[in-house]
Amino acid sequence: MPVQGSVEAVKDEDGVATEAAAEPTEDAESMYVNLEKEAALVEAVLFLESDPMPVESIATISELSKDVVAECIDLLKEKYAAENSGIELTMITGGWTLTPKRDVWEVLKERYGNKNAGKLSRSAMETLSIIAYKQPITRAEIEAIRGVPPDNMIRTLVERELIREVGKKDAPGRPSQFGTTKEFLKFFGLNSIAELPQLDEKESERFELAR
Repeated sequence: MPVQGSVEAVKDEDGVATEAAAEPTEDAESMYVNLEKEAALVEAVLFLESDPMPVESIATISELSKDVVAECIDLLKEKYAAENSGIELTMITGGWTLTPKRDVWEVLKERYGNKNAGKLSRSAMETLSIIAYKQPITRAEIEAIRGVPPDNMIRTLVERELIREVGKKDAPGRPSQFGTTKEFLKFFGLNSIAELPQLDEKESERFELAR
């Protein structure tokens, strides 16, 4: 009698021996079920850590292998995909973090939104937007787009660690160029700059006129 999960020799219509497909073993199924305990550990790590965590860091903290952590993340994704879950796993700046689902966040963001967001003026947000989309960019180029000197706004954004000096432009005087930071990505829940929404045609033309 064949053992469950083993390869069983059978004969086809011509009497030639072939191998039947093996059924999943009980051990494999129990291993998947037992992974729920490890998934709970990974979930707790993500809950307790305020910053996005790469798989390597989660593995170090939880003392699990990177492969097991990756499988646990898949399990948690399935768990949070349910309609009755208000959170989800999101990749931000190369790490995993727990975030509210987008439709839930729309209801709650006025109360629970990033505290720093409320302190950024409209001018600061506009300057930040210009830098995000046109980086690396100089003060003069920002001024050409906005029509006013950006010095105060740049100082504010640097203090908030949302932007930083990324280099010098190869031009007379070698003016400083600015770009966004990892803190900026965390601030807006992005994994990379490539995830920024597309500019509409009017804004895109406005930004290009200054370059």
